[in-house]
Amino acid sequence: MSLFRRVGIIARLDKPQILDTVKKLMEYLQEKDIAPVLEDQLATMMPGVKVASSALKELGDHCDMVMVVGGDGSFLGAARAICNYDIPVLGINRGTLGFLTDISPHNLQEELDPIFRGEYHEEKRFMIEAKIKRQNRPSGEGIALNDLVLHPGKSARMIRFDLFIDDQFVMNQKSDGLIVATPTGSTAYALSAGGPIMLPKLDALVLVPMHPHTLSNRPIVIDANARIRIVVCESNLTYPSVSCDGQLNITAAPGDEIHITKKAGGIRLIHPKNHDFYNVCRDKLGWQSSYRP
Repeated sequence: MSLFRRVGIIARLDKPQILDTVKKLMEYLQEKDIAPVLEDQLATMMPGVKVASSALKELGDHCDMVMVVGGDGSFLGAARAICNYDIPVLGINRGTLGFLTDISPHNLQEELDPIFRGEYHEEKRFMIEAKIKRQNRPSGEGIALNDLVLHPGKSARMIRFDLFIDDQFVMNQKSDGLIVATPTGSTAYALSAGGPIMLPKLDALVLVPMHPHTLSNRPIVIDANARIRIVVCESNLTYPSVSCDGQLNITAAPGDEIHITKKAGGIRLIHPKNHDFYNVCRDKLGWQSSYRP
């Protein structure tokens, strides 16, 4: 008998082939006597389908596992929505890169059968949270699985800010902003900005400056439990933004303090038994795949 009896389904809604995959997934689950629970918006796209549905942020109350049909962006949104529930998440890749969604939609039964027999690899990915303070009062907050990014928003101006780690002054920087990325996010925006690839199991963060005015500014890897404080200098003429996984933006103002810390809990991510991070990098990043001893 499967370890999972009720499976929530979250999906992108912009491609017909994704709905086709959702229908095949539902048929597969029902054949296994597993009850699918559709996220509300997805349910409205499938009229006539008689299965349970739930609001996204309440999905964890009704399921013991969640499956995401889409790309890494869909997975990130799902992760933020269910991160307070202790349930595993599995991704079915209907996107492009697919660092987080590694089940092929073309081999659903072949790849899912072992997982529902309990043959899978599970890992914990931590998340980070940002809290913005304005004159010592809360002004905004957000969480991220990949990265939190300070950026100019709609302006083309550079940002000047002070960076502190564990209350120790690190530097004053003038740049297009700063990426604070988890190991999960090290293969995303931080990588394109020149940051290092970090193994997912590392308990670390990387701080990557974006087009710094001083060329000696380089990425810094720090302990994941460190407390990061960014002070937006009063001299800034624009209002920068803090982006959470590139999907949620919070406006900051000159003089604001941005506090970034590791979030309690995290995401339980399920992979097939033969999952290999280095193989994913070879496949997604075009590394040389031949082995010549």
